[in-house]
Amino acid sequence: MPVHRAPVATKSEMPLKPLALSLQWGRFDAAAAQRSALPRHLIRRWIRHALTTDAEITVRIVGADEGRQLNRTYRNKDYATNVLTFVYSQAPLVTADLLLCAPVIEREAQQQGKHLQAHYAHMLVHGTLHAQGWDHEGSADADAMQARETQIMQALGFADPYAKQPG
Repeated sequence: MPVHRAPVATKSEMPLKPLALSLQWGRFDAAAAQRSALPRHLIRRWIRHALTTDAEITVRIVGADEGRQLNRTYRNKDYATNVLTFVYSQAPLVTADLLLCAPVIEREAQQQGKHLQAHYAHMLVHGTLHAQGWDHEGSADADAMQARETQIMQALGFADPYAKQPG
């Protein structure tokens, strides 16, 4: 007699992992506008879709000055970047800070023809994967990470963040 097995759940069908989220806003000119575009429940949803384990994550949205200072201090690069991930532990609990530089993300979204929320979602997914050990230093690692990001973003209802935008 054949054995009937339940179908295996895909990542997008699996229960989302618990997340303790702290959300912080730095002082910068467009903070109020960014705040309205980034409700806490969406930030939580985007991060949880990228998690494979329980997590405690702080997200801090900052201006260019703070972003540049932190990138210079911790990466020796004298410019503001879109996302910095500071990992404190990966097991049994992911503990990390994700720092997102609002002006950089806004500029990139405009340059790439993307909706601002879609680009924020992508940067939060990207940073959350870094917090879990994903990297893009080598081409094989970059390909794997991009594929995972695309899978997560599509599960969230967004387009492939690496697809060339029409224009």
